[in-house]
Amino acid sequence: MLRTLGRNWWALALRGVAAILLGILAFAWPGITLFVLVLFFGAYMLVDGIFAIVAAVRAAGEEDRWWLLLIEGILGVLAGLVAFFWPGLTALALLYFIAAWAIVTGIMEIVAAVRLRQEIEGEWALGLSGLLSVIFGVLLVVLPAPAGLLSLVWLIGAYAVATGVLLLILAFRVRSEAGREAPARPS
Repeated sequence: MLRTLGRNWWALALRGVAAILLGILAFAWPGITLFVLVLFFGAYMLVDGIFAIVAAVRAAGEEDRWWLLLIEGILGVLAGLVAFFWPGLTALALLYFIAAWAIVTGIMEIVAAVRLRQEIEGEWALGLSGLLSVIFGVLLVVLPAPAGLLSLVWLIGAYAVATGVLLLILAFRVRSEAGREAPARPS
């Protein structure tokens, strides 16, 4: 798994950058309308899903559970497409949709972190990112209408920035570890 992640460290890094950009946009424009929030989150889910699918396809011949990453990617792409084609969803429906996506993604990231634990020491970033996703999703379910749209935008922004930073940490950690384990090339 480390070798596959090491080859695809850039996809993790791009997922992290996309998440951070979403978070920054949420904080920079706190008065954002629900429609624009749906489009931003849809764009993030599409980008995240596409990179997860790319990583899964590249890992297909080398990893036993590559399909988990594929499922995560497909769900992300589907979530992004739903956000673009049906932006008029009610705020509550969108909230539950985002919550379900966050919980499923978080569980898959935690599973991947447990598997990585045997290969690198920096798996905590992926595990923590997964835990944040699950907590974020549960908060959205438990508090379906947190003090208004502004609170929702800030919650999404905080989640996105934290997750993005953790994905960047993981990407560079995996790149570093995979580089150390690469066999030396003969001169």
